[in-house]
Amino acid sequence: MPPVPIADDLFTWPDDEPRLIGGRCEECGTHVFPLRAGCARCGAAAVERALLSRSGTLWTWTTQGFPPKAPFRGEFAGTDPFEPWPVGVVELPGQLRVESLLTGCAVGDLEFGMPMRLVTMPFSTGEDGREIITFAFAPEGTGHA
Repeated sequence: MPPVPIADDLFTWPDDEPRLIGGRCEECGTHVFPLRAGCARCGAAAVERALLSRSGTLWTWTTQGFPPKAPFRGEFAGTDPFEPWPVGVVELPGQLRVESLLTGCAVGDLEFGMPMRLVTMPFSTGEDGREIITFAFAPEGTGHA
């Protein structure tokens, strides 16, 4: 069975060069993610679908230092022994900042402002046995796909 995305209309799938699916307010130009019906900045209802940039810069990060509680179902969180993983905020130039898992890097390698790119990665396995895919950001130039 082919893999499925963690949620519909979150990122383009299947796609060798995935993009986050956000929105852009037709009134004030503000970008939103995920796509929603109204603008958080000006309150307008005229938000159009917009594909966000694949590249950005690491604005800040931290680590998930303990196993998350239910209902989180990400399989990478179930390693034994538990290994913390990085979570960051990536700034997409001229658009917005996105909170995301970080992959293809060690915490000691992360630097403020480092170039990042959007990738997809396995998240979990569904009850039907299908692999569930989510988005993450990886340092630009890494071999992580």
